[in-house]
Amino acid sequence: MNNKIIFGMAGCGVLFALLSAYIYGEQKPPLPPVFSPPANPYASGIYTNGIVESYQGSGENINIYPDVAGRIVRIYAHEGDHVKAGQPLALVDDSVQRATVAQQQHQAEAALAQWQELQAEPRKETLDVAEAQVDQAQAGVRTASDAYEKQQHSYRIDPRSVSKDALDSARDATRAALANLQYARRQYALIKAGAWVYDIHNLQAQYNALEQAYQSSNALLQKFTLRASADGVVLAVNTALGSYVSPQGAYDTYTQGYDPVVVMGEPQAYLSVRCFIDEILVSRLPVSGTIHAQMSLRGADIKIPLEFVRIQPYVTPKIELSDQRQERVDLRVLPVIFRFRKPVNVMIYPGQQVDVYVGEK
Repeated sequence: MNNKIIFGMAGCGVLFALLSAYIYGEQKPPLPPVFSPPANPYASGIYTNGIVESYQGSGENINIYPDVAGRIVRIYAHEGDHVKAGQPLALVDDSVQRATVAQQQHQAEAALAQWQELQAEPRKETLDVAEAQVDQAQAGVRTASDAYEKQQHSYRIDPRSVSKDALDSARDATRAALANLQYARRQYALIKAGAWVYDIHNLQAQYNALEQAYQSSNALLQKFTLRASADGVVLAVNTALGSYVSPQGAYDTYTQGYDPVVVMGEPQAYLSVRCFIDEILVSRLPVSGTIHAQMSLRGADIKIPLEFVRIQPYVTPKIELSDQRQERVDLRVLPVIFRFRKPVNVMIYPGQQVDVYVGEK
């Protein structure tokens, strides 16, 4: 009985093993590809990769760097925003510079007030006081002269009636009154003449210097605000509140390099593709008038014809992997620019890498 059970179980095991071997050994048909790999549509087309950019009449995307260094204290625009030329995008901490501008503005205003004060001379109230002093001096001369004449008259009648000292004192008082009158008249003439021209020129020069210092500081203050250099759309903001930026840009810990603080593009119906032709393939590049190209989106069966725009006639190192000049590569490439009308139902963004075939028809 035990032997029958053992043989039965062994037979079942053999049948299970044969069935498993048949099932797992059966060849399954391969799954269809999610998308077809790009194919060369030209008889002798050149393959290259490209980077989608916003379409510019010349150059690349608009990269905005600050002119000063400091912490970002305010961000006015965000990715996807449409902005006008001159519109603020971000603000670097300007508290110290703003205080400096206010101080220099007040200094310039004080110098201007002193300059205008000299130009407004003589002041009527001051001139009236000087004129009154002349009148007072004239009255003093008359009083001293009358007293001296009386002393002389009395002395001529009876020399004993007036002492010699009293007569001399009266004469000296008259002379002092005349000198005081002369001083009052010259003081009046000086006030009436107004400020000295050299004093006016000196204060004018001081005011001009302070005003120029204020204007210079105010111009520097404006540089603490990053502004859009043209009408366009914000593609990237590579900073955050509290982050430190400098004229080199914003530090990127991923690439260990510096990126522009803000990247902008023009809000147009076209996008451009910057292709990098290997230097060993440049000789196979068709002439400008016959260049055609086709772009394939990676991960999709989408092919878009491209319109030739221009060739940048300068071979440069291939740096599109990290966009850093420190990237050590031996390959050099020739940039070729194409453009295409942005599809309505296809999501394509600047910075995206695409496959491109370049040829001629």
